[in-house]
This record gives sequence, structure tokens and C-alpha cells, in this order.
Amino acid sequence: MSPRSILFITSYADLGGGETALLNLAEQLDPARWRLHLLTPRPGQLAARWQSHGWPAHVFPWRAASVYFVPALWARLPVVRRIERLIRAHDIRAVHSEYHALPFAQPAAARAGVPALWTCMGWWFRPRPWQRAFFRRSAAAFAHSQAIKDGFLGSPPFMPPERVEVLYPGVDTERFHPGVDGLRVRFEAGIPADAPVVALVARFQDVKGHDTFQAMARQVALQIPEARFIVAGENIQTGADSAYKQRVLAAAQADSLLQRRLKYLGFRPDVERVLAAADVVVCASRFEGFGMAVVEAMACARPVVSTNRGGPAETVVDGVTGCLVPPDDPGALAGRVITLLRDPALRARLGAAGRARVLERFSAQASALQFTRTLERLL
Repeated sequence: MSPRSILFITSYADLGGGETALLNLAEQLDPARWRLHLLTPRPGQLAARWQSHGWPAHVFPWRAASVYFVPALWARLPVVRRIERLIRAHDIRAVHSEYHALPFAQPAAARAGVPALWTCMGWWFRPRPWQRAFFRRSAAAFAHSQAIKDGFLGSPPFMPPERVEVLYPGVDTERFHPGVDGLRVRFEAGIPADAPVVALVARFQDVKGHDTFQAMARQVALQIPEARFIVAGENIQTGADSAYKQRVLAAAQADSLLQRRLKYLGFRPDVERVLAAADVVVCASRFEGFGMAVVEAMACARPVVSTNRGGPAETVVDGVTGCLVPPDDPGALAGRVITLLRDPALRARLGAAGRARVLERFSAQASALQFTRTLERLL
């Protein structure tokens, strides 16, 4: 049997956690069974990575839907017809979308007579009353964590909870592993090979807590002056994100204690080397839908200190694979980081347990198998 074509639609063009999860999933799907197409509103890092695998990537513009979209109006937008024509032209058998593209991806799939699946990546995507029937019409829905599923469905749930599967994003455990060399990242950041390093990997968004990380770094530096801090990530989506980035960078530059200890690396395609360069990896987010960087760090056998609201509370076992603290509490973060930096044996024990947990529950292979089972059921 020849491969069946699947179209993945996303409003994001660059690489953040959700887009990395999509690539990890796609890379594990059997090419003998599936031909993978991508549709984005503009060229970017995601399409480039997609095409590097020899997979078709299509680009035409649209404006991503807000949480207030009206399904009947969005179904009449010209982009719906364009997507329908794309589906028919390439004999697409199923469409998968993220939230911001779903209001036109789903009606386009319905016009073409193919099922539409989607993945919810944010707990705040709770449907308004006029949207609930639209979401009930999805052929299948996934959520990247139980926290996201609960937030989306609400209390009481507006649709049967069994209609939404928890599909944890999978990590490429061959790319993220304990043997990755992080010395080059240290060298490029001007960090001595023997200095203790704490890392954050996150795009610039207020929810990611860069300000909390910097406040934590200041407290750690007072106790361990030789400690260094690195932050990787970019992927600005909105004007608010850009303004937040400028505030964060200005605060870091104005702090004499952090000026020579904290380095912002920007976007890094080799995030595994950033994680390998660290002794401890921090997630300072006020909320994380899943927290891909947390699980990638665990796959690299790096101990994690994370806030406990959202996905990390499901992926990190407190005291076993890492440490969990409340959001917006730089003192709690600093206390756990200092303990880990002063105890190499504890770091090694938590790191090894984290790697084992990822292999057991959060591998890309396991995620792709679950996704494939649902897809096969629909087709």
C-alpha cells in the first residue's frame, strides 16, 4: 500500500517547544505508511527543518485565530478554500492542526471530506459558549498534558473527557542524551570549563519567567560567586513579547552582579549542547503546558529545578528526577539550585533517574505510536 498523505497545519513558523514536538513526532512516523505535508503562514525555521527531511512544505499567508474566534465567520474566510484545494490536490487523507489554525483547518477538512485532528497546547484555550459545538465536531483531539486537558474542558467539562487524549510530546532520546558535549557552548559564552552553570531554555514570553530566573540567579551568585547562568531561546510572537524581552535584557544589563555572570545566547539550533553545558537546568515559568525543555534536560541526565504549575508537575518527580517549587518564588528556586550545585552526587542521581523516566514515558517513539493508533482508527 502506498503512503497516505497527512497535512500538518500550524500558525507558527519558527521553533519553540510546540514546533519541536511536532518535528519529533513527524520524524518518528513510518515513511512507508505516511507522506507528511506542512502548511505555515510564512517561511521560517520550522519549514526549513521540515524540508530538510525531504517533506513538502507549503506556505501561504493567514492571520492566526484569537481565543474569541467565531466559527461560522472563520469558515467563510478565503483561506479555507485554499486549504481545501491543497487537500484535494495532494490527496490528503487527514489534517492535523494546532489551536490558532483550527478555525479554518477544520472547515477546510470537512469540505474535502477528511478528518481533522488537533492538539491543544495551552490550558487557557477554554472554549467560549459559542465555540463549544465547533470543538465537539473535531474527529479527535489531543492535549499535551493532563493540566492542559483539564483547563480546556473546564469544570464541569463541556464535552466528554474521553474525547480528548493526553498525548505527551516525545523527546528524541538519541539527540538528547548524557554524552552530548557542552564545552563549545561554555567556550562561546566565555565560561570557564570548571564553573558551575545554570541554564534556562525558553522563548521570550512573560509566562516563561525570565525575570524570576534573573532574581534567582542573583541570589545564587551571592552564595556561589563562581556560578554562571545561560539563557537560550528567542521565537518572539507578538509586540508584547518583544517589549518583555527588552525589559528583561535591560534589567540584566543594569544589574552589576549579573553583568558578567549571565549570558543570553539567543536562538540555538543545538539546544542539546546548551543543556549539556549546564550543571542544573531551571524552568521558571508561571505556567507550562508541558515544558519540552524540562524533559529534554532530563533526557540529557541533567537535574531540573522547575515551577510546579502545569506540565512539569506531571513530568518531574520531586526529589527523584528533580525539584519542584511554586511559581514566582525566586528564593525557592535559588535554594534548590544552590543545594544541587554543592552536591555533585545528588545531581548525578537525579539526572540518571530523569533519563530513565524519559525513556519509560516521554520518548518520541511512544508519542508517535499513540498518535498513529488514533490516526489509523480515524482512517
